[in-house]
Amino acid sequence: MLQDIKIPEDRIGALIGKSGLTKKKVEEATKTRITVESREGVTHVEGEEAEGVLRAVEVISAIGRGFSPERAFTLLEDEDLILDIIDISPEADSPRQFDRMRGRIIGKDGRSREQIEHMTGTSLSVYGKTVAVIGLPDQIKLARTAIDMLIKGVPHESVFSFLEKKKREAKQDMLSYYY
Repeated sequence: MLQDIKIPEDRIGALIGKSGLTKKKVEEATKTRITVESREGVTHVEGEEAEGVLRAVEVISAIGRGFSPERAFTLLEDEDLILDIIDISPEADSPRQFDRMRGRIIGKDGRSREQIEHMTGTSLSVYGKTVAVIGLPDQIKLARTAIDMLIKGVPHESVFSFLEKKKREAKQDMLSYYY
């Protein structure tokens, strides 16, 4: 099986890694062969097993969307984790509005992003015109809702109250399941 994926030129170095170590680690973990065309940013992933190829593509996509290789490798450690990429550009009418949306998601000194990660159990990367999320499906759904709320201008306090309420509900559901 062969799959091609394009990543931004400025993320190629992160994908290859020092002395090619990052690329090699992905290849070994997924039993694939990865070829990177540095000029175009096109990456070819080839392997015998579809699952390995798809997992490699997901890790490469995560690195391409701004995740550090270490954070992207969590996709290799837990097969239930998935990568979700949200294009936020259609929501902005102007470059200024787009920058404001990105700023709301990141927050002052990255605190808003960190808070969403902490409360949802996900990892977030705001890169270019996208927000990428790594997590379990339910966690991603919750993080996506919080991101949508911030994009629409809902105050940060309200977004975090919503997440706290969802966290309490999940805890309550878990307790009632076991007792």
